[in-house]
Amino acid sequence: MTVLLTGFAPFDGAATNPSWQAASLAAARRTDTVAVELPCEFDASLPALRAAILAHRPELVVCAGLAGGREHVTPERVAINLIDARIPDNAGAQPVDQPVVPGGPSAYFTTLPVKAAVAAMQSAGVPAAVSYTAGTYVCNQVFYGLMHLIATEFPGLRGGFVHVPEEARMPLDSTARALEIVVDTALTMHEDVPTSAGTLH
Repeated sequence: MTVLLTGFAPFDGAATNPSWQAASLAAARRTDTVAVELPCEFDASLPALRAAILAHRPELVVCAGLAGGREHVTPERVAINLIDARIPDNAGAQPVDQPVVPGGPSAYFTTLPVKAAVAAMQSAGVPAAVSYTAGTYVCNQVFYGLMHLIATEFPGLRGGFVHVPEEARMPLDSTARALEIVVDTALTMHEDVPTSAGTLH
């Protein structure tokens, strides 16, 4: 079993990005997982993700990104076909009201068991909640792009997106552990549990 974890390069003037730091730390602890850093650039992120999938041929992909201001690890349930950038990306691009994939579906749902993963994280003492909005920046673009790749090119692949807090709100070790729990839950469960897990709207 091969798992691909991704995180993003630092952006908006930051020196580090906890999504990449946690993804690389989680992957270093496992023998079934590789980690790849994605550029925080609209034009480059999805080609880099597709190249990583082709290079490693994973059976599971979990992409991580930073959600400033959130205090929980939040697996995302739905990606929307919209880019509406509040700030420029690392290449200076700031698209507004653009589709991720022209002509693509309005939205995709994750294929990760997000409610089960949240319950497992909570049981391990990690603050976690299901999120129903991945925003409209590069995180949502990558989430939507991943699900579109699964729908159109890699039908046997499963995947989804997880937002993580800033390091000041959660230690990197805990964030990395949370990503490992998401991976372990997805490897053991193909269907989610119909529970009212904590949610972040």
